[in-house]
Order: sequence, then C-alpha cells, then structure tokens
Amino acid sequence: MHIVLFQPEIPPNTGNVARLCAATRTSLHLIEPLGFSVDDKHVRRAGLDYWPQVDLTVWPGWYAFMREVGSRVRLVMTSARGGTAVQDFRFNKNDALVFGPESRGLPAHMLDGSGHVVRIPIWGEVRSLNMSTAAGIVLYQALAASGELAGR
Repeated sequence: MHIVLFQPEIPPNTGNVARLCAATRTSLHLIEPLGFSVDDKHVRRAGLDYWPQVDLTVWPGWYAFMREVGSRVRLVMTSARGGTAVQDFRFNKNDALVFGPESRGLPAHMLDGSGHVVRIPIWGEVRSLNMSTAAGIVLYQALAASGELAGR
C-alpha cells in the first residue's frame, strides 16, 4: 500500500501522514512542489521521532512518480466531492491512495482521468475533512478491505 501526497501545503498534515505511514508500514510519496521543506520543524514535530521508520520518496513532479511507480500500482484518487463511498470501494493491497493539496484537492484532469475515485461520506455543512484525517480513514479502510490488517 502507498500514500501519495500531491503537492501538500501544510507541514503538520504531512508530518501526521508520515507518522501514519510509519505505524502501518505504508510507503509515503511526496510530489513536488511542496508548500514547505521536508526539513521544516513543523513537519518533523508532527512526525515525532518516527521519521527513520518512514519509507519516504520525494518526487520532482507527478510525471516522475508515474514513470517510476505509476505502472506498478493502481492509483486510487480521493475527492471530497465525488467518487465511490470509501466503504463501498474494492481496494487492493498494491493501491496507491492519492491525496491532493489541502486548499484545492486534486486537479480535475487527474480525477477525470482515473477510473478509481473514492470519497469519505460526510454530513451537514462540513465541506471536507482535514487531509491527514482523511488519509487515516482511507488507509485503514483500504488495509482492512484488502486483508492487510489481518494478523497485525
């Protein structure tokens, strides 16, 4: 399983996702440009002392990631506005869960070009969840649905 953060903007969110990845042995891919430096103290603080356990790759752009990793995984895009409800989606153990920038989400061309888009159902006036919260929800649903939580 992989988590891909496409152009993340908020250092503590990325640090929280890094800690999530360390806890689940999930590869983390950061797609530049980033809204911060990976050496940023807020990123490091949110990830605590778990950074050495994170399988982290920083890519210079989406196409570099796609050339090296894209053909070996199924890309599952996330959206606050559309797609299959996360609990109804059939995840595979080699999925790459792709999350967009906090302020705008994934670009329409990425969502439209994918046959695999998931959303987290939310109610009321809330438009979206925090990206790191969403990453935790989607990742654990994907791990459970693909049988990867068994025996952990």
